[in-house]
Amino acid sequence: MKKILSLAVIAAATLFASCNNGSPRASMKNDVDTLSYEIGLSQTAGIENYFQQSGIDSAYIDDFLRGVKDGALAGDDKKKQAYYAGVQAGVQMKTQMFPGIERMIFGNDSTKKLSLRNYLAGFTAGVRHKSALKINGVEIGPEQAGEDANKRFQVLRTKAMEEQYGPQRKEAQDFIEKKAKESGVKKLAEGVYYKVIKEGTGAVPSDTSVVRVQYEGKLPNGQVFDSTTRNNGGKAVPMNVGQSIPGFKVALSHMPVGSIWEIYIAYDQAYGEAGQGPIPPFSPLIFKVQLEGIGQ
Repeated sequence: MKKILSLAVIAAATLFASCNNGSPRASMKNDVDTLSYEIGLSQTAGIENYFQQSGIDSAYIDDFLRGVKDGALAGDDKKKQAYYAGVQAGVQMKTQMFPGIERMIFGNDSTKKLSLRNYLAGFTAGVRHKSALKINGVEIGPEQAGEDANKRFQVLRTKAMEEQYGPQRKEAQDFIEKKAKESGVKKLAEGVYYKVIKEGTGAVPSDTSVVRVQYEGKLPNGQVFDSTTRNNGGKAVPMNVGQSIPGFKVALSHMPVGSIWEIYIAYDQAYGEAGQGPIPPFSPLIFKVQLEGIGQ
């Protein structure tokens, strides 16, 4: 049966009945009654996945059901509605928002946490329009706090990344500096170098071109993280030059059709301090690229 309403709303349909030891008891006297029960029952398909995603321990199912019932029966009671909305916001903040921000700032260092107490103090002050925070002697509101928080976030993130990945960053810089000095290696831009394996004589793509390329991408340790041989049977793939990582974009927009180059890209012209998938933070990249043509 197609799901008609969300779990939180639909669960209420099963609760408007007399209770037996705290459990709602259905009274199905007509089609509307039966439909109400069926909709409620149908919404529990995959409920275990919902519990897992929400972090609900199966030992506390009765507490979950009591919460659903209390929320549904709050009806038009504005005081209860406000309370339950606050509970929901608090749970989402603690289980979703906080862990996400902490990962972005502190990476894999689970010993570092944001201050829940200070967060709640700031949130309360904002709701009540009474901030205790001043910058340069001026009391700030939510908008200014957001701007300052973004700056402070970047400072803390940079510091944390340096603590965790300082040696890797140094190795990455040394790798590019060494490549830049090798015979036959030429500079295209800061952090982007290349060596010609075969020089083509065709047209050179622009930043807005779609090109056909074969490529193999490797990390400095030789690990292949992507290639058209592995992912496309050795056939060229279309690629939008302007949507490539910065270093790849620079290289393609200088490369004549028919060329085969080996390209060396510094981490800040690739996936930066965050990395992506199999590419670790602060990793320079090596690409062997064959530019077959312009256009799909």
